[in-house]
Amino acid sequence: MDSMNRNHHHHHRVGTKPLQEGIMLLLSRWYALQIAIKNQWGGSDSLQKSHHLASHIFSLFSTSNAPVPVEDLENMLHESMLLTFNTEIEDGSIEEVAEQLMGMHEEYLLHKSS
Repeated sequence: MDSMNRNHHHHHRVGTKPLQEGIMLLLSRWYALQIAIKNQWGGSDSLQKSHHLASHIFSLFSTSNAPVPVEDLENMLHESMLLTFNTEIEDGSIEEVAEQLMGMHEEYLLHKSS
């Protein structure tokens, strides 16, 4: 029974789930973003907006075949926080989060090609 189930899932692209979960986890640990959600700086749907950010990053990663430059990630995070949560983040965390995201993406591309 178990082996049948495993075969049934073969059509899924390998390794997108860990990437998706990794992004969610990283964002859930990002203090600045969590404060913005907690205080609803993006409005009452702040949590929803953070999920949109996660899926935006995920689709960016899953559709691009080269690591997304860290500057692009930083800009995207800055813009997202500014436009979505009306929050200017200057604690250095954007750079850290972008670094970690880029690492995740590189890892994902590595596994995808192997």
